[in-house]
Amino acid sequence: MEELTLGVGSRVQHAHFGPGVIVGVRYAQYQVTFMDHGVKLIDKTDPLFEVLVAENVTAEVETASEMETSLLKILRLWGGITEVVPLGDKWRNGTIILKPGDSSLKPKELPVETFFHKIVMLRDRLRVLEQNINSHKILTDEEKINMQQYITRIYGSLTTFNVMFRDKEHWFIGEKGGSND
Repeated sequence: MEELTLGVGSRVQHAHFGPGVIVGVRYAQYQVTFMDHGVKLIDKTDPLFEVLVAENVTAEVETASEMETSLLKILRLWGGITEVVPLGDKWRNGTIILKPGDSSLKPKELPVETFFHKIVMLRDRLRVLEQNINSHKILTDEEKINMQQYITRIYGSLTTFNVMFRDKEHWFIGEKGGSND
């Protein structure tokens, strides 16, 4: 179920701050003007926060922050897009059969393309994780290096799947000269 976002003008009640009106919307917070406590930022998930009258309710996030607006626009444009990675020709229209050790159970068939897509998505998410680690503002350089080495070992564990990729440039590459987990 899609979560709805309250709009500007919604009347609310907070257990600590009393009655108020939403005057701004951010991704994870509402900017609320309270009668006795002025303007406060309240998390959308705050259990002490209650909606009295919802106004301008939307499924979209509306935000007054220029940075959040820009980020949301980028996410909407590029959110579902991943790099196109070609499957090796010999695997096209193929099937992966998972055969249980118990012969009384039915084998499971899975299109190779579906399995391959999951592998590519895993690789893409590992790359995003690497970028997040590298740009993290609180982690020390030593902590970043330790996490990077762990991700490299994960890539090494996934090198078995390189046989499915058409082009070597898309392969998983682990530690050079190290043992694969």
